[in-house]
Amino acid sequence: MEPASLSTPEAVVDRLEALHGQSTAALRSALERALSGGPPPDAVERARFRYPELRLRYAPGVAPGLAAGTDPANRRAWARFEAPGLYATTVTQPGFFRPYLLEQLRPLMAEFGATAEVATSTQEIPYPYVLDRAGTWDAGDGTAAMLARHFPTPSLAAVGDEVADGEWRHDPDAALPLSLFDGPRVDYSLRRIVHYTGADWRAMQPWILLTNYHRYVDQFIRWAVAQLGQAGTPWSALVLPGGVRIGRDDLAQADAMIASSPWHRFQMPAYHLLRDDDAGVSLVNIGVGPSNAKNVTDHLAVLRPHCWLMVGHCAGLRSSQAIGDYALAHGYLRRDRILDDLVPPEVPVPALAEIQVALQEAAARVTGERGEALKRRLRTGTVVTYDDRNWELRWSRERRAINLSRAIAVDMESGTLAAQGYRFRVPYGTLLCVSDRPLHGEIKLPGAASAFYERAVGQHLMIGLEAVEILRGDLAALHSRKLRSFDEPPFR
Repeated sequence: MEPASLSTPEAVVDRLEALHGQSTAALRSALERALSGGPPPDAVERARFRYPELRLRYAPGVAPGLAAGTDPANRRAWARFEAPGLYATTVTQPGFFRPYLLEQLRPLMAEFGATAEVATSTQEIPYPYVLDRAGTWDAGDGTAAMLARHFPTPSLAAVGDEVADGEWRHDPDAALPLSLFDGPRVDYSLRRIVHYTGADWRAMQPWILLTNYHRYVDQFIRWAVAQLGQAGTPWSALVLPGGVRIGRDDLAQADAMIASSPWHRFQMPAYHLLRDDDAGVSLVNIGVGPSNAKNVTDHLAVLRPHCWLMVGHCAGLRSSQAIGDYALAHGYLRRDRILDDLVPPEVPVPALAEIQVALQEAAARVTGERGEALKRRLRTGTVVTYDDRNWELRWSRERRAINLSRAIAVDMESGTLAAQGYRFRVPYGTLLCVSDRPLHGEIKLPGAASAFYERAVGQHLMIGLEAVEILRGDLAALHSRKLRSFDEPPFR
């Protein structure tokens, strides 16, 4: 199909939606026919199962009011061109991503004078990505093999993070990348989100809290149901693992609906409190360890969230800390090893001032303490992230590195989550709560842990939620230049 030149961002997204809808409808129709015993698609029909491609062409000095050869002067971190040329990416689910696409396209077309084209690409849409749910046929009767012969299947060769990791090599005859993730990469992660978290990926909200203990989930659910019951609330529904949806009119049976959620079936169950303005908050229980932390954020990143914040437990390392105190990470000693090839340990992962300020202010608001009183409860410093839960058994070998880092806390996720945020340009932050002090004789014991949970978990979670409310007010500052590379794609 010949590319269509389009003059407005709205027309661009409309065209993307139309082409994607035609492609997925054709693929579904062919699948239904083949699964009903009909003929499989031929090469001509299969050519219809392709992603739409968005192309932007930029030349300096073409925007209204600019001298020839000059660039618009702005300090925005996103929706900007680093160099003239043709930029392109394939797009999936343009209806869902419409607000994001318009946010990027409007300044690129208005301020930079970029011209836009939409056409059908050469990238095929894998057939599993148009199925509503997995397991809709009996794979044991040869059906899966038949589908793999005649329909596009997921290919690892077509899915990668070369752009995000700075590993792509520009072909002078090809377009520059318009975004960090193309259609196949996004579709791959959307299905992984469903698999791991237990809910439709569309329920995931742009403000994400990550935790490593289920007790935070209980508190989040109680708080969310209370929000739905308030008069004039902006919150519209709570979505639980398994697709259980509690709306404003369902509060009388909320307890039964909560109990019916099959959260235990999913490795990293997620809970979503939706808002009328589509700017709600999600809580994901990622469990313990850097592998889970990397896994979930590999996939959440394609949704381009506003931020992810870690609110979990840690071991306090200083004698001045008490169980229930807070540790606000301003640096990370990354001993998790899982990202060493992608973000080497010598690469600094900076604290983001906007998030640091929001978390500290949120702590002050929730605890009612400021100044010296807050400092007694909240300490700022380096967090060590290990891949070994029993790091204490190597204390004689780890002591010097921890001492040199001036660390105040140890966990198994925060450094990984921060490095992933840095890698994928998603703002990140960490506020941990001290649950044990192994260097000072207070190790985790069943009775002590339960008393700690009851006293501290609720307040800790509320600090994370309050920080989200603070950050809502200044998105332009949140999406700052700190995370951008010198050859950054135009799209955030």
